[in-house]
Order: sequence, then C-alpha cells, then structure tokens
Amino acid sequence: MRELDWWDEIQFNDTLHVTFVPAQHFSARGLFDRQKSLWGGYMIESRGRRVYFAGDTGYSTHFSDIRNRLGSPDIAMLGIGAYEPRWFMKPIHMNPAEAVCAHRDLGSKQSIGMHFGTFQLTTEAFDQPLADLERARAETGIRKESS
Repeated sequence: MRELDWWDEIQFNDTLHVTFVPAQHFSARGLFDRQKSLWGGYMIESRGRRVYFAGDTGYSTHFSDIRNRLGSPDIAMLGIGAYEPRWFMKPIHMNPAEAVCAHRDLGSKQSIGMHFGTFQLTTEAFDQPLADLERARAETGIRKESS
C-alpha cells in the first residue's frame, strides 16, 4: 500500500497510469483526526484512454482543475446519491444536477451515475437519484446517449 497526495501519480506498467486527484469530502479515521487526511478520486489512463472515478465528493472547482491539469476523461463515474438533506450533505455528496455540472466541467465524453440504488443512505427516496438525473439532463439539454 502507498499513500498519495493530490496529483501524485503511480505507473503500474507501460500501459497503466493512475493519478490521485482532489475531492471535496470530510475525513476522519478515528475520534481525534477530523480533516487530517485527504479525500480523493482517481484518473486512470491506459492506452490513450482516460477513466475518472470521482469517489464520494461534493461539487466544487476541483472538476475544472482536473480537466485543466490532466485533460478530459473519456468516461467519468460520478456520485449522484446520498445527497439529501442538502443543508447537511451538500459539502460531501453531489446531487444529480451538480453531477451534470461536474460532467460539463470535466468535459467528459460520457458520464455514469453511481453511489445510489443499493440501499437507502439518506432522506431522498430510493429511486429519486434517477428521476432527479433525468430532470437535470433535460434542463441542461444533455441527451442520455451523450452523457
């Protein structure tokens, strides 16, 4: 196992390159270490393709920073669940409308919603993320096939 700082890179072989990228989320591994470790995602590059895994994150400028520093991903996996109530969850989890903004900020060719539908974590209904994502796509003119 190896600890990484934001923007640190690992080359696994001639064809696999992984960069640890920023995310916005609280951290704590114990009772007295709140905000003492980094939360992040990964940009995975192999054979000219980029896949971005956001992990748990709130919406912020880090998506534009990732695009500016590493280029746009071919596929982005973005969390769209566990986002209600907003007064509490906004800093740590995106809602579907914010995920659509992240998709655009990243310049991703295609994005996949994740982090929903397994079991109910917060107050939004079990199937609410998909309905909210459909509405957010419609409001921004992003077709399902291109997002």
